[in-house]
Amino acid sequence: MIKKLSSYIREYKKDSILTPAFIAIEVILEVIIPVLMAMIIDNGVEKGDMKYVTILGVIMLVMAFVSLTFGALAGKTGAKASTGFAKNLRKGMFYKIQDYSFSNIDKYSTAGLVTRLTTDVTNVQNAYLMIIRTFARAPFMLIAAMVMSFYINSRMALIFLGAIIFLGISLYFVISNAHPIFKKVFRKYDDLNASVQENLTGIRVVKAYVREDHEIDKFHKASQNLYNMFIKAEKIIILNAPIMQFTMYTIILLFSWFGAKMIVSSDMKTGELMSLFTYAGNILMSLMMISMVFVMVTMAKSSAERIVEVLEEESDLKNSENPIYEVKDGSIEFDNVNFSYGKKEDNLNLENINLKIKSGETIGIIGGTGSAKSTFVQLIPRLYDVTSGSLKIGGLDVRDYDIETLRNEVSMVLQKNVLFSGTINENLRWGNKDATDEEIVQACNAAQASEFIENFPDKYDTYIEQGGTNVSGGQKQRLCIARALLKKPKILILDDSTSAVDTKTDALIRKSFKQSIPHTTKIIIAQRISSVEDADKIIVLNDGKINGIGTHEELLRTNEIYKEVYDCQVKGAGEDEA
Repeated sequence: MIKKLSSYIREYKKDSILTPAFIAIEVILEVIIPVLMAMIIDNGVEKGDMKYVTILGVIMLVMAFVSLTFGALAGKTGAKASTGFAKNLRKGMFYKIQDYSFSNIDKYSTAGLVTRLTTDVTNVQNAYLMIIRTFARAPFMLIAAMVMSFYINSRMALIFLGAIIFLGISLYFVISNAHPIFKKVFRKYDDLNASVQENLTGIRVVKAYVREDHEIDKFHKASQNLYNMFIKAEKIIILNAPIMQFTMYTIILLFSWFGAKMIVSSDMKTGELMSLFTYAGNILMSLMMISMVFVMVTMAKSSAERIVEVLEEESDLKNSENPIYEVKDGSIEFDNVNFSYGKKEDNLNLENINLKIKSGETIGIIGGTGSAKSTFVQLIPRLYDVTSGSLKIGGLDVRDYDIETLRNEVSMVLQKNVLFSGTINENLRWGNKDATDEEIVQACNAAQASEFIENFPDKYDTYIEQGGTNVSGGQKQRLCIARALLKKPKILILDDSTSAVDTKTDALIRKSFKQSIPHTTKIIIAQRISSVEDADKIIVLNDGKINGIGTHEELLRTNEIYKEVYDCQVKGAGEDEA
């Protein structure tokens, strides 16, 4: 885990090394000052030598200023190193997520990934800053102060050793008991973020059903669970403070008792005892810093494990050794394809799919809810890999193609239409970033989107809110279709992408397809038979299997499922007209 995380320090290694180096110089100068103070008291003040006091005083001031300067430099380089490290971690995680296949994304919740990119990275960033600054300073100070203490009086310095052993055992107890709780805490963070995200995404539904109280109660429970877990962890962490206080006051009492006896017996000078008290403060402060770092690292360890989990997740979709960078045409062949989301042969979502589609054909897909229509088409651009069998495009297995090349030739309008915040122009250019204004207009004409776009005051520069909340469902679908057409793909897949438009507009869209993209293979998933009845072939899916294939007329004669759907829709339309 440490090796993986440290690889993201990269260009900030210099600052990460300079920070403890500056701190080492600061600490060395800082621990010399009490010795000079002792010399001023024992050799200057007690003997009345003011010249000696003045010279050492000036030296102390210069050393204090230099120490302060190096401390400030350490703060600057430490902040740069830690924030840079966090930037690289977020960038690395975000890039990694972009490479995930759908099955990898299914493994993590959206809220969980957001928590890892924000809260978890912040925890690791804070811990890293404390490690290169505080954890570097504390051992330096501890060792230097111990050396100086033994130099002044080795018998008194033995008290520090006892204190260090006692605190070490205590810290181990605190950390070993707190870490498992913090691991659970960050899972609760995921639940809280999920509650917030879900509420904000579906705020219109919440208000429409007057469920604000229910959502508030759900958020309160998630927040309360997180609070309870933190309280449980903090009850253990808080033991750190009284343990430190107990140790500190014990050392002061022992120093006062034994130091007074030694001064009376002339085994120690007054200045030396004062120096030892200063070093005692330095050592205790160092121990307190170390304990704080351990507390922070205990929290950050759980976050680090979650970050590394994302960074080490490998996409199960990879290019072959010598990928092909050209798709010949839009022909598709399913050869005894089986598919399962869990890769289990005994629990198949698609079973024994055998199908040949010629380039340029229009294919309709009909089936009930849960019949695996979306799963069927998601295999074509290789969003998932088949569990067994083979899927060929242009006569070659999709696994032989370069993934980016394949997906550039397969344009897909997903069942859940997504528009991003930005202008209509910017959204459409997701399909082709180099598209000209003329090409954009042509794509919008084909998708029957030009009319409503032209009615907007800003036309193609109209700003789309996040998720497309300021356009209707039908408008959103037509913009997504136009975006897909801009790719000029060899295969176009519409996954129930005209459900929100009226039948007239639906017919106009299909008519424009015949005129504008006659050589593109078109696969249309629909609930309305009118959307697919003029297709070259219609596939009826049922429970992950092909129940029937044929034209509209053929299926009416031979397929019970298709006939039943047709009768229901025709009857329903007749009743509506009546």
